[in-house]
This record gives sequence, structure tokens and C-alpha cells, in this order.
Amino acid sequence: MDQALALVHVMGTTRSGASMAPSQQVDPGWHALILHTDWYATWCQEQFGYFLHHQPNSKTRTRGLMTAVVEKIRAAGFEIDERLWGTAADCNPPACCGDGPCC
Repeated sequence: MDQALALVHVMGTTRSGASMAPSQQVDPGWHALILHTDWYATWCQEQFGYFLHHQPNSKTRTRGLMTAVVEKIRAAGFEIDERLWGTAADCNPPACCGDGPCC
């Protein structure tokens, strides 16, 4: 969950959500945040001044993308759990939340 919070915080504060994606292991954490809609909406407003939507796409989670995402999160001062981002980047399927052809 802490990795999902860090990811969403960096995406929200830098407005770089379109160029970032969660790893396959971190994505369920973001989904868990979104399911608490009142809390998530309030948190987004307090942290970023706007609601950060989850916009699934078929972006392939390549090692390069995951490395770039991790570096942005690390640069923002968050600790990285390599078990959730590291070698898994080699085999992450396309980002998907059950509503696209990649599932």
C-alpha cells in the first residue's frame, strides 16, 4: 500500500500520471485506495488540489518505464520496495484493469 500511495502522490503532485504506471504488484494497492472513494477524493483534493483519476491504458510495463517511475518516486523522497518494482518489471503484462483487450 505504501508504494501505491507514493506512486499516486508523485503522479498527482507532478501531474505526470500519463507518463507513469504502477507495476503489476503495486496496481492492486491503487485499486484499494480508489475503492475508498470518499477518503481518496478528499486526499487527492488536499494533496494535489484536484481528483487524480485512474485511467487504465495498454501501456506495456517495460523495465525502462518501471525504472523511470521508480526514479521519480525515489527523487520525491520515498523509499522503494524493490521486491514490488525491480525484477517484476521484466515480465509485467500490459497495464490493465479488466476493461481492455490486454486482459
